[in-house]
Amino acid sequence: MKISVIGTGYVGLVTGTCLAETGNEVLCIDINEEKVKQMQNGIVPIYEPLLDVLFDRNIKEDRLRFSTSLQEGIDHGEIIFLALPTPEDEDGSADLSYVLGAAKDIGKLLTEYKVIVDKSTVPVGTSDRVKEAIANETTVDFDVVSNPEFLREGFAVDDFLKPERIVIGSSSDRATALMQKLYSPFVRSGNPIIIMDEKSAELTKYAANSFLATKITFMNEIANFCEKVGADVDMVRLGMGTDSRIGKRFLFPGIGYGGSCFPKDVKALHKSGKENNYDFDILNAVIKVNDIQKKILIPRILSHFNMDLKGKTFAIWGLAFKPETDDIREAPALYMMEELLKHEANLKVYDPEAMPNVKRKFGDQLQYANNMYEAAKDVDALIICTEWSIFRTPDLDKLKQIMNNPVIFDGRNLYDVKEMKAEGFNYSSIGRTS
Repeated sequence: MKISVIGTGYVGLVTGTCLAETGNEVLCIDINEEKVKQMQNGIVPIYEPLLDVLFDRNIKEDRLRFSTSLQEGIDHGEIIFLALPTPEDEDGSADLSYVLGAAKDIGKLLTEYKVIVDKSTVPVGTSDRVKEAIANETTVDFDVVSNPEFLREGFAVDDFLKPERIVIGSSSDRATALMQKLYSPFVRSGNPIIIMDEKSAELTKYAANSFLATKITFMNEIANFCEKVGADVDMVRLGMGTDSRIGKRFLFPGIGYGGSCFPKDVKALHKSGKENNYDFDILNAVIKVNDIQKKILIPRILSHFNMDLKGKTFAIWGLAFKPETDDIREAPALYMMEELLKHEANLKVYDPEAMPNVKRKFGDQLQYANNMYEAAKDVDALIICTEWSIFRTPDLDKLKQIMNNPVIFDGRNLYDVKEMKAEGFNYSSIGRTS
């Protein structure tokens, strides 16, 4: 099939590359000329495991191409994906200006039937607004489909190629048939393609992300309470997670969730509720608790250093919002560093992939290390913000030798409390007895 993808951000690039991998002819469109030139030259603009392999292969096979011409994209694709940003607006709602702007431009260029697919995460009712924006510019027949993505950063390629489910929101039999044809190679193992109306499809993505964010936040609340009463959140987590009704995933406490999806989607659903005279009280609590959780270690750090961090040097391990990505959007590490800088602390940072993005944001306010041990050399304490695998089994003897003080504030509960105490570390984690 011939597919066009408008927008080559995280979702668009993964979508286009993975659709090309199953034999489709994919043309990706982006207005950023420099970025398009990079991709035409085989340079992947984001870090995502396995994406570079598929990207390179499909460019060489001429199944994956890039252009800045929207006209070329409209002419090429029988299905046109809108994978455009929907950033958080000042009031917490999703900014649809990119999506609706593209829809209007598409309407001006349509000459034959096309299926326009909302792949971006959008509020309930967006498909109607996209239809209206296109219809105002053309008399040509078209359909608009809602097809939310469920990609986990760090596992996005696998999630796309082997989806647990595919959600298609459409009231058109013609468009539904084309979408089922497109996705049939991805569900050969029997996982479902779920057909529903457009509004239900739009809400499904927000509901799923908001539920997972709520699950994480609830566990963080339990962890905080564990510290008050002397319980161990690891034991509580195991006791809860073995209940099949609850499950083991998203029960790991820490310093809050971040990323491009959870924070934005929770706030957007909360705002959408207000616009429809409905108060999502649970989501209000989730937002509030997560904002606090991102800075939960700061009072402990201040207390340990007698409320004076001026001139103290801290190592930060992990800058991305989660491992296996270079994405720093809403990353807890950013909030941690901003607070420490306010207290005039010195920061030495290391992350396997996110360093360039952090450097663009913080510039020379930070010292950028080449590896985890270089970051920890001559520091007064180590703070762990992201659970990259390389941080899980450090050389503890080496750490003690190179640090000024054997002090660790672990925002991801990577180490065993008893072992760290036996090794001579002053070790603080989340919700565990020390």
